[in-house]
Amino acid sequence: METAYWVDVHVEGEWPVDADLLRRTALATLLHQSSPPVEVAVVVTDDDSLRELNRRFRGTDAPTDVLAFPDETRGPFVGAPGLPRYLGDVVISYPRAEAQAAEAGHAVEAELQLLVVHGVLHLLGHDDQSEPERSQMWAAQEAVLQALGVQVNLPPK
Repeated sequence: METAYWVDVHVEGEWPVDADLLRRTALATLLHQSSPPVEVAVVVTDDDSLRELNRRFRGTDAPTDVLAFPDETRGPFVGAPGLPRYLGDVVISYPRAEAQAAEAGHAVEAELQLLVVHGVLHLLGHDDQSEPERSQMWAAQEAVLQALGVQVNLPPK
């Protein structure tokens, strides 16, 4: 049995989200980074949910735009043969994406794609806490967005 990528997109709310667009964006990020076949979940939700997750898992009592949760629950266990490994979850706040898109002057869809790419890169081990890591992550982020033809107005580095 040949393994493949699996990206599940779940929208919690009535927002106008193109789940297939976000699925293709996550897949493009995985392919760009030469990831082995994996499974990823993308959840689009609200500020309150992101605030609670941010408080619980990062100790910051404030909403944020995107959080990535790598799957670290399986420990030494091996997944079933022929099935992709579960990489983790990317959780996005639609209201935060909408506000950031308006502020940056680009489409909400582009902002959502940026956040998906950013979250998947975190799942793949990229970090943006120090300058060298941030530069490498942002370069990968820009390369994926450019390959997808996504126009975003990123802040200067």
